[in-house]
Amino acid sequence: MFELTMNSQTVTAEPGETILEVAVRHHIKIPTLCYLKDKHKIGSCRICVVEVKGSKNLMASCVTPVSKGMVIETHSPRVRKARKMLYELMLSDHPADCLHCERTSDCEFRQLGEILQVDQSRFTGQRSKNFNDTSSAAIVRDNNKCILCRRCVTVCNEIQHVGALNVQNRGFATEISPGSDLLLGTAVCAACGQCTLVCPVNALHEQDTTADCWKALADPEITVVVQTAPAVRCALGEPFGMPAGSLVTGKMAAALRRLGFDAVFDTNFTADLTILEEGYELLGRLAAAALERGDITAEHLSKLNLPEHLPDPVLPMITSCSPGWIKYAEHFYSDYLAHLSTCKSPHMMLGALTKTWYADQIGIDPAKLFVVSIMPCTAKKYEVVRPELTQDGFANVDAVLTTRELARMIQEAGIDFVHLPDEDFDTPMGMSTGAADIFGVTGGVMEAALRTVYEVVTGRELPFELLHVQPIVGLDRIKSASCTFSNVKPEWFFLEGVEAKIAVTSGLAGASELMEEIRAERSPYLFIEIMGCPGGCISGGGQPRPADETVREARLRAMYAEDEGKPIRKSHENPDVMKLYEAFLGQPGGEVSHHLLHTHYTVRNRY
Repeated sequence: MFELTMNSQTVTAEPGETILEVAVRHHIKIPTLCYLKDKHKIGSCRICVVEVKGSKNLMASCVTPVSKGMVIETHSPRVRKARKMLYELMLSDHPADCLHCERTSDCEFRQLGEILQVDQSRFTGQRSKNFNDTSSAAIVRDNNKCILCRRCVTVCNEIQHVGALNVQNRGFATEISPGSDLLLGTAVCAACGQCTLVCPVNALHEQDTTADCWKALADPEITVVVQTAPAVRCALGEPFGMPAGSLVTGKMAAALRRLGFDAVFDTNFTADLTILEEGYELLGRLAAAALERGDITAEHLSKLNLPEHLPDPVLPMITSCSPGWIKYAEHFYSDYLAHLSTCKSPHMMLGALTKTWYADQIGIDPAKLFVVSIMPCTAKKYEVVRPELTQDGFANVDAVLTTRELARMIQEAGIDFVHLPDEDFDTPMGMSTGAADIFGVTGGVMEAALRTVYEVVTGRELPFELLHVQPIVGLDRIKSASCTFSNVKPEWFFLEGVEAKIAVTSGLAGASELMEEIRAERSPYLFIEIMGCPGGCISGGGQPRPADETVREARLRAMYAEDEGKPIRKSHENPDVMKLYEAFLGQPGGEVSHHLLHTHYTVRNRY
């Protein structure tokens, strides 16, 4: 540690710290705009400039390292004048439509103006950008509002390793966009929406489908069904002033009824269903591999309660719940799509069941059903328009609302969310187990699957203390664990002593690492969970901003608390799911379930 002077006060610093980091640690406020802690510090906006004694120019505090004896002024007249000038120049190139902008309440650029005490610009002239890209089904790129902070470039390239957004051109013609003048809808974009989480203005945001939902709700001829993803319930309270991680499951169900939805279901129901389908698919792949090796005979397969047609023995098997990850794999690893589970994501399963089984149960024409999914994800908006995800000419799901969009609808309807009573989901697709809740956090799908696969193979109940697989709990990029099958049921003898290595990653950079191991034929895993967004769905591209580490930790704890508070915590013990198999689906992976609940993927160009 050494000392330096900041605003006439002696402060301590460590080698390698920047001026901004030292200021934050000593509770000295330096305004920033482009800066993102631990992710993005390039000093492009210069709003964080400070005066350093002996330096000719003002220094960007986010990238300038401190040194012993340095004398710094963070708000001298020269500094304040420069910041105001910089802000006015940016403001002169920005639309003045704050009253009509959906980011008006959480626009970092507008809030900065309040801090700097600037409400208008002295400068006028030609605007540098005038283009609104609506080509993507998931994300709108409004270049009119872009302030060139480059946050989205960092998250897309360095955090997600996709590279759909980059800095194009120079000088006055500089813009953030895909290369070769491509539109976002035609570029290699995973639609993950992480760019929309870090954008300080409204230059990147989700495609708004609230108008479609309001229209359906107002149509007396349409029955509107809604479902809610696991991670929504730990974040929806935030836009209404509740602390991050507040569980609002009951209030959410109540709000949806007051908005006018005819049936309020829970995507958790089909998360449990996914575990049965995906778990048995994994077991089918292991059995197919054993058959290929000659470890078992065709006659023995009849004892395993597996579908007649086994999946190909391609291992490791990889989860398929994240549409952002699926699209990334289709672009970057199209030769390895056979590793992906063929299961649809849980909300698409519920949509398929709604348009078939549920429609028959209530005696309604599927054409008169409108299914809405409330998701923490922008990629789900892209997922619902995939031609592979239709049933008998009907889309499985008609519209996706992000958590942010639902909050806006609740506010528009004048609903006092905080004071709503807790209400339950509707039957028959509202019952779920704790295993379904943890789908919302990285590692949750894997943990839920292990709870079921263990008991199917061993015939023994998993001990309570082992329900959480500790090595895969947390927000690390890549997590792994290993377990050895022992004392298995006689019919699963070929798995006795097999070491099952598993891996979990969230964020597409981690996905790339694990896929490169598969490409190099050195992957040691049997089963891999991949979620497209860092931390999983708790920090999906459609969640409330911000989604920093503190917020993610709070939401993660909430998801595990929801699981631990459930009386049933294993998917195969969900009584309504098991009744559905008995009455309609038959068996996991069987003819009916394969037709309704499974899909295929599309090879896409990498460039």
